[in-house]
Amino acid sequence: MIPTLSLLPLFFLLAKSALASLFTDPSQLRSTTYDYVVVGAGTAGSVLANRLSEDRHVRVLVIEAGRSDNGTDVANIRIPFNAPIATPGTPFDWNYTTVNQGFLNNQPEAYPRGKVLGGTSTTNYLVYTRGASNDYDRLATVAGDDGWTWDNLHPYIMKHSSFVASADGHNTSGQFDPAWHGNGPLRTSAPGFPTVMDSRVMETTQTLPDEFPFNVDMNSGNPLGVGWTQSAIANGTRQSAATAFLGPVLFRSNLDVLINTQVTRLIQTGRASGKPDFRSVEFAQSATSPRYRATARREVILSAGTIATPQVLLLSGIGDRGALSRLGIRTIIDNPHVGNHLQDHPFVPLQWEVNSNETFDQFSYNPDAAAAALDQWNSNHTGPFSTNPIANHLAFLRIPENNSIWEQFEDTSSGPHAPHYEIAFDNLYISTSVENRPTSGGFLSVTLIVTSPTSRGYVKLNSSNPFDHPLIDPALLSTDYDMAIMVEAIRAAQRFVDASPWSGFIISPSVDSAQTTTIDSIIEYSRRRGATSDHPTGTAQVGKVVNGDLTVKDVSGLRVVDASIFPYVPTAHTQAPVYIIAERAADLIKAAHRN
Repeated sequence: MIPTLSLLPLFFLLAKSALASLFTDPSQLRSTTYDYVVVGAGTAGSVLANRLSEDRHVRVLVIEAGRSDNGTDVANIRIPFNAPIATPGTPFDWNYTTVNQGFLNNQPEAYPRGKVLGGTSTTNYLVYTRGASNDYDRLATVAGDDGWTWDNLHPYIMKHSSFVASADGHNTSGQFDPAWHGNGPLRTSAPGFPTVMDSRVMETTQTLPDEFPFNVDMNSGNPLGVGWTQSAIANGTRQSAATAFLGPVLFRSNLDVLINTQVTRLIQTGRASGKPDFRSVEFAQSATSPRYRATARREVILSAGTIATPQVLLLSGIGDRGALSRLGIRTIIDNPHVGNHLQDHPFVPLQWEVNSNETFDQFSYNPDAAAAALDQWNSNHTGPFSTNPIANHLAFLRIPENNSIWEQFEDTSSGPHAPHYEIAFDNLYISTSVENRPTSGGFLSVTLIVTSPTSRGYVKLNSSNPFDHPLIDPALLSTDYDMAIMVEAIRAAQRFVDASPWSGFIISPSVDSAQTTTIDSIIEYSRRRGATSDHPTGTAQVGKVVNGDLTVKDVSGLRVVDASIFPYVPTAHTQAPVYIIAERAADLIKAAHRN
């Protein structure tokens, strides 16, 4: 299940862009030997491609299973407002589904992952949040490497991104802190179009400052409070790892990028320092097409993402011996942690009808309004389609220490700056269901996310065929702790909209969420309407599958750099944390091979 926004299907932009040539068939490659072979051109892989190829004396090959980010349909989702159409069923998504989610609706959930240059940064909901400083300090502790602390990552935080003007050019003073933003290639911005909700959200931070304080910049390492959403948007257009890092360097003669080609396994090439050496990669374009190989003189770097990275490791004989043997795969490294410990942020939406015809819902009801907004975007990249449709404000909050929940549970967050839950304040009707969908009116939706979950799932092979999707179980809301946090989050959201700034504006709860008045009814509703936030992490995590420098345990020549390495899911939308770790990983890789 994925969030369904009340939006009209739109016929959008026919874009033209000038990309350097990409290799679309393995037979076109100029060599079979490179210094580095990067598996995956997603968020992390694009950063690595850029940073490693800065040295003109090394040759880099990037292999991407998906397509180019050039083309009419992909151009459509460069319109920020179109983020919801980058969903399963499209040609730039892996179209994964989970196993039945027994703690939700006992049905499989769609599990979107970008299958395109830029990976999920090309298809996500654009939100740019780094998480709490405590998250990175805990990562450093688990890794046994102080280089992963928030303070020591500061150069990489500043290096990868920059803050630019919003699409509408409004004065953003007081909406962010420039001290926390650098001059990197990924451009981010504050909301580019005002909504009827904005003033009421801000007034509520003044009405209820103890529970909902204003935070001028949630990307400072202390995200707690209510603040203006920062999104990967510049000039009213989506910014992705492909547009920021990969596209600008495709002209480099020492960088080869092969698309529409899936890595099927890694191949042991010998032994080094008493360990199996994995420096060759096998790849193909379909289950029946020829298999090709490329070899890395220095190392292979897996950046295929939280789902595909463990799948490749398992197919290569790195994983649980019993499970691999049952599929006829020879075990080279017996490590039962590969693919396990999958973590994700569960979310639940609530909706209220409001006394306004200025919400984004109107684009569902009025084709002329949608067409006018599209025309404005096509003309100058401004207007409602230039902004993130999800929320102009977010809140990251902790449950107070005197709450009775802590009599039953131990706090599992990473520290005092780490939120237990997130609230997004949405200027339209958002639901995970088509039931009770309105055909008129305006709506405020509030989406709740458990940011420090204890639920753990897995990614397992479904077969030894690399073109079969693996079995995926994020086990959403499968622990009492996670559900207790969700209950408190929903209660907090209800207190927020009960505040005086919303008086006369909110008409009533929508029929779908009107019965969330008791703990039991909140739990029932959460299990019926809960879904994934699409933030999977942890399936090749530090301390269990990779070492502190992200090299794979008990193996030579192989490293993992993507969201799968996190031992705990960050208290953030995960694209920013991945950019940060990829920047440092690039320097670690360079240092490891410096003469």
